[in-house]
Amino acid sequence: MSDTYVLVHGAWHTGAEMEATAGHLRAAGHAVHCPTLAGNRPGDDRSRTGLADAVASLVEFVEAHDLHEVRLVGHSYGGMVISGAAERIAPRLRRLVYVNAFVPLPGQCLNDLVPPHYVSLFDALAGAQDNAVMLPFEIWREAFINDADLDLARSSYARLNPHPYRTFTDAVDLPRPLADLPVAKSYLNCRQDTAMPHGLPWHPRLSERLGLFRLVECDGSHEMWFSQPRALADAILQAGRD
Repeated sequence: MSDTYVLVHGAWHTGAEMEATAGHLRAAGHAVHCPTLAGNRPGDDRSRTGLADAVASLVEFVEAHDLHEVRLVGHSYGGMVISGAAERIAPRLRRLVYVNAFVPLPGQCLNDLVPPHYVSLFDALAGAQDNAVMLPFEIWREAFINDADLDLARSSYARLNPHPYRTFTDAVDLPRPLADLPVAKSYLNCRQDTAMPHGLPWHPRLSERLGLFRLVECDGSHEMWFSQPRALADAILQAGRD
């Protein structure tokens, strides 16, 4: 049976970085879409793009392609975006899948969910880069893609793009907590992900905000999209199945 997946990228990415994993999902017989959100497209004004713009771009993509029974998969920052979009496209959704992704409460922004040292770093980077942020390679390599060798880490980092900082500081528009949304939910936790310190973990700190949810875990870093796309696809299928 063919299911429909929409893979929503995290910060610094575009839909192109989801394609390796998407290819394995398509090989398993599924329809897969990898949109690029507003703010991460070539020519986007990263100094002004906010979270509402990114959410609207996802809603517009799903509606323009007239997608139904969607398994909506959000990675990292993409969790903020799928959370903001979920109520607006709820009749089109089959399941929300969070891949080491942020799960906000109403009125929260991404910066509310990260350690203070990240906020200080982001503030400094945005101040020097016209309100865009780009992680230094050393931080990204150790905390985000620690399961890759140095060559793969460098080539993957070269594919990233500056990210609009307003999407981190804007509060998400949620009419109600996600736990109250009558859509099936899953959380996929990559065990070696240290993008969030294990003292302030993705799971269960953020996953439990989904209320009733399916937990799937696998070995890998925050950036399995680059380092282990087949294993990530297998885990997404476990998280997305009925």
